[in-house]
Amino acid sequence: MTAPASPTPVRLDREELRRTIAQVLDVDVAELTDDASFTDDLDVDSLMALEVVVVLEKAYGLRLDERELRSITSLDSAYRLLNARLAAA
Repeated sequence: MTAPASPTPVRLDREELRRTIAQVLDVDVAELTDDASFTDDLDVDSLMALEVVVVLEKAYGLRLDERELRSITSLDSAYRLLNARLAAA
C-alpha cells in the first residue's frame, strides 16, 4: 500500500495577494504598494483589518494567532507572514 500523496504546497503570489487585499479594502490595486500602511495610508479601521485577515485565512487555509494578526500592517508584512506560514505547512 502506498502512502497518500502530500498536498501540493500553496504558492504565494504577491500580485494575487495584492489584488485580493485591494478588493477587500475596496481600493485601487495601484494604491496598495508593498509598504503602504493599512491604517496610516489607506485608512483601514480594525473591522476592515479583521475582514482582510478572515479572507486571507480562508484563501490560504491558515489560522492566524493574535500576535500574527497584529503583525499584518501592510501588503509586505502580510506577504512575509503568509509565505513563512505556508512554507512551514
